[in-house]
Parts: sequence; structure tokens; C-alpha cells
Amino acid sequence: MSLLPEQMAPLSTLWQHPAMIEFRKLSDNHPDLAHSPLVRGTLLTLQYVRDHGSIGLTKTKAFKRVFVHWAVEHFEWPGKSAEEMFRYQKVINEYDFPPLELLHFLLISLRLGRHYKGEFRLTKRGAELGDRPGRLFAEVIPFFVLQIDHASYARFDDRPVGNWEVWMNVINVEANQGTTEAALFETFYGEPQDWHTAGWREMAAFSSCVLRPLDWAGLISEVREGDLGSRVCHVFKTPLWRSAIRLETDAQLTPICVQ
Repeated sequence: MSLLPEQMAPLSTLWQHPAMIEFRKLSDNHPDLAHSPLVRGTLLTLQYVRDHGSIGLTKTKAFKRVFVHWAVEHFEWPGKSAEEMFRYQKVINEYDFPPLELLHFLLISLRLGRHYKGEFRLTKRGAELGDRPGRLFAEVIPFFVLQIDHASYARFDDRPVGNWEVWMNVINVEANQGTTEAALFETFYGEPQDWHTAGWREMAAFSSCVLRPLDWAGLISEVREGDLGSRVCHVFKTPLWRSAIRLETDAQLTPICVQ
């Protein structure tokens, strides 16, 4: 069953917004916004509703399959290409495409859209942001990264120990010229865990609740190599991170070497 907005973490349980993380304002034509899958998917959804009037909803208030299939084909979501998803199943529901399920929740929570008589429609505010990627980034990304309980839509309920002020300030330095998922985990928790060790659940919680939100926001990129037993996940800050984020550890950064 699709996870409805009211079934996800209520606003009263959202994580506190850290005071020492500043998101810079970006112009609507800023080129680095292209790095954000979530901004791209949100823009496409808002524009689709504007052009078609609405998106049909199922009885459980999920997006109907005709739009889900359109989203799979047009979002170009990293790791979830249309070719890959349709290779294994011909019929895809909203809950089969987690980025869309999350985006649906965000649109309702931020009052960019609403459910009305079996349809999803834009609010006035949502319609205004359909062509404003810079403003949309400011509305969606800080809320998504810093305030959502990311364990509420992860495979497991485990939550990593820590907070966004610590995670982002450390990643700012450690991933400045690239690092790995395992190296970051060891930096934070002092244990060399990975997906093939006894601590894989702790690694999964860290990956789901810290790295994946940053990846979906477009602030980091993850490059995976090897098979499941020996997989290595490389982590890099994107140009969008450098353009949009201001942190206390910025003064510790060394210049990036360009070959």
C-alpha cells in the first residue's frame, strides 16, 4: 500500500533545523540547480499538473499509474532509469518508485498541491513555483534534508546517532576531494563497517538517513563500483553543494586539485 502523507512522520516529530547550516539563495537560472534530482522531479510534476489540470488519484490517494509511468520516464532519477525499472515490471505503482512517493508527500506538506475530489491539484503557491527552480530549491531542499525523519520511509526504522550540523560540517571537509561511504561511517562512528560486515544495519541507517537525502537533493553524488559483496561507494560534493551551502568548516577546506 502506498504511504500517504498523513502516514509519514507528522510535522511535530520532524528534526530540528540546525542553526549553523545556511542555504544560500540561488537565482532561477543558476546552472548548479541541474544537479538536483528532487528539484528537477518537483518542477516536472508542477509543470505536468499545470499543463494537464490535475493528476488522478487512486482510492488510497496515491498518484495513478498513468502519471507514475510518465514520471519514471521523465524524471531521469539516478539509479532508477525507465529502462531498468520497466525491465523488471511492466506495471509500476507510486510505492514502487520511492522518489515519487516522497515528492508527493513533500508537495502536500509544503502546500504546493492538495487532494481534491479524487485529484491532485496545484495550490496558488505551487503554480507560482512551477517555473522558479531557485525559489523551489529554497522551499523544498532545506525542509527535505533537515526536517524530515528519513527513517520514516527507509527500509528499516533504525536511525543513526548524530545531527545534521555535525554530519554536514564533517562531510564538507572529508568529501571535499572525494571519499567513500565506509570512510565517512568510520569517521563518524569509529568502526570500519560496511555492507558485508556485521554492522551492515548501522551502515544502512547512515546511508538511508544521511547520504541518500543529500544525494536526492543533489548536494552529493554517489558512484558505486563492484558487486554486492565488494561494493565501494565513492562520495563527492556536487557543484550545487559548493554554491548553495555555507558551513562553519568552510574555512578548513583546501583548494580542489584540477588535473
